Amino acid sequence: MYELNLPAYEVKVRGTRERPEVLDFLRRRYVALTPEEWVRQHFTHWLVEHKGYPKGLMGNEIELRIGEKRLRCDSILYRQDTSPRMIIEYKAPTVKIKQQVFDQITAYNLLLHVDYLVVSNGLQHFCCRMDYANQRYDFLTDIPDYQSL
Repeated sequence: MYELNLPAYEVKVRGTRERPEVLDFLRRRYVALTPEEWVRQHFTHWLVEHKGYPKGLMGNEIELRIGEKRLRCDSILYRQDTSPRMIIEYKAPTVKIKQQVFDQITAYNLLLHVDYLVVSNGLQHFCCRMDYANQRYDFLTDIPDYQSL
């Protein structure tokens, strides 16, 4: 797979060369190993193992509905009361992070109204804190540790 700007972890892969699967430790099942999934698994492991995010408060591939339309958030961090706190959007390492990616995650946030939006392609990571009172957002220099949220 791809070399990422994230720490390595003990990857569990199975399947065939044509259809490899990776263990998603949040969903507790094997899923198709795509370049985006490679980023998701490394990023979520990094958040849990290095940034102190509670595994039990995170979810992958969370479905949202707007009427008949279905959207899917790549990852969500929840508060203890199960309200969403952070949306994380992943792209493959070959995909450049452009305005379109921020438009996508912003659409999810219209429904969830979270405190933080995070975007990563495994090489570049962006995090912004929402400031609803002043109708703006501030980009942070780093992804905060869980205790700093």
